[in-house]
Amino acid sequence: MLLYESTRGSTAPVPAAGAIKTGIAPDGGLFVPVRDVSMPPEELAGLVEQDYRRRAAAVLQLFLTDFSPAEIRDCVSGAYGGDKFDHPAVAPAIKLDDGLFVLELWHGPTCAFKDMALQMLPRLLPLAAAKTGEDKQIAILVATSGDTGKAALEGFRDVPGTRIIVFYPARGVSEMQRLQMVTQAGNNVHLVAVEGNFDQTQSGVKEIFADPAMNAAAGKGGYRFSSANSINWGRLVPQIVYYFSAYLDLLRQGEITSGEAVNFVVPTGNFGNILAAYYARRMGLPVHRLICAANRNNVLTDFIRTGIYDRGREFYRTTSPSMDILISSNLERLLYAVTGRDAGRVRNWMESLRTVGRYEVDDDVRKQIQAVFWSDFAGDGQTAAAIRDTHKRYNYLLDTHTAVGKFVYDRYREATGDAHKTVLVSTASPFKFNQSVAAAVLGEEAVRGRDEFALLSALSRFTGLPVPQGLRDLDIKPVRHTLTVAPGEMKRVVREILGG
Repeated sequence: MLLYESTRGSTAPVPAAGAIKTGIAPDGGLFVPVRDVSMPPEELAGLVEQDYRRRAAAVLQLFLTDFSPAEIRDCVSGAYGGDKFDHPAVAPAIKLDDGLFVLELWHGPTCAFKDMALQMLPRLLPLAAAKTGEDKQIAILVATSGDTGKAALEGFRDVPGTRIIVFYPARGVSEMQRLQMVTQAGNNVHLVAVEGNFDQTQSGVKEIFADPAMNAAAGKGGYRFSSANSINWGRLVPQIVYYFSAYLDLLRQGEITSGEAVNFVVPTGNFGNILAAYYARRMGLPVHRLICAANRNNVLTDFIRTGIYDRGREFYRTTSPSMDILISSNLERLLYAVTGRDAGRVRNWMESLRTVGRYEVDDDVRKQIQAVFWSDFAGDGQTAAAIRDTHKRYNYLLDTHTAVGKFVYDRYREATGDAHKTVLVSTASPFKFNQSVAAAVLGEEAVRGRDEFALLSALSRFTGLPVPQGLRDLDIKPVRHTLTVAPGEMKRVVREILGG
């Protein structure tokens, strides 16, 4: 059985069910497998002609060894079957030109890539609780910069034995993201706006997890805490699947040959999406470089270039708000891997980040990271230009986050001359960030004075594409969540919601 250990070294290893149920390790670290997991080449070859569900089951079974094959198949069928996704391929790889492909991860119910994992986690978590003999309800705490919140609320809506509380920065999400969340139905869902930025919101949730008094109060009320953020291994592991699936699609389409390495460009703020690609690479997927695309909050770009992580900088609100992050939680897992599982060094770096706001890794660690990762960033103007230019050249419309990735991809090609075929990971429907996207392709004058729903219609007419189901009629749905608190009030709100 594959066990999971903490990146900070002070928690006894647990099976996958224990890691998923707990979310964050008791010592404050993140759970990772105790050994590397590999995908045998012959098994990879056997998946070329399979659909997304079969591929997902094969990858998940390698990591979730305490779940039976039948349980995993049921979870996969529930997550990706039926009409949950509006494309038969679930996550199609679309060709732009001979060297560039777009992996569309936004065909799920909330029009963002978070659905790929947050349709799966609500199925894994109750199973994990049952396998570990849990007799309490699971109280799921989530910090969101926009997309995770809606996907988690939708995924956990009315799931028995769970209650979910989502915190989001009051002025740090797009209007469409906000409307998706505040209109969310469900008897077990709660949404709280925080008067602060995402990093303050995320830190507040982490403090609740680490607070013995909060955990005791939750237990007294019949709950135990868990997370639906990518700090939870059950949230991260489904994301590994789509990197395999994209590669297999290129093989099936004859765009690459078996064993040919490809690049992935990943727009990311919290580092979870690109970390999933890194794990796929460690498993044996032929990946040449991972290109980390950041926006103006370019703390990750600076870290990959210099080995210095410094969150002591100005925080910017950008047109790619899901990446407006200065504390990238999942970077801890990467550091644990490249140091050879040196929990002591990781623990020291994380303590330095907490207390002084920065840390610097050793030269050997920096060089290992740079051997795999390359990074650059885009400002809002460059993002808009990438949307406009990509549509003009390919008749293909990008959202603001994916446009950051396209700009950085172009920079990478200019800087390196690397001709490996590349997959650009598309993280959201362009309709979800319609104001910025419409301004880029229709012009500022066409946007001025028009509300979100007029812009949805305008974009639909411009592209010939239908408005996604998950974004329709938000203007006539009742607002169900209106609570706003200061960061220091997050603990009190959780106590009140859970009856403690």
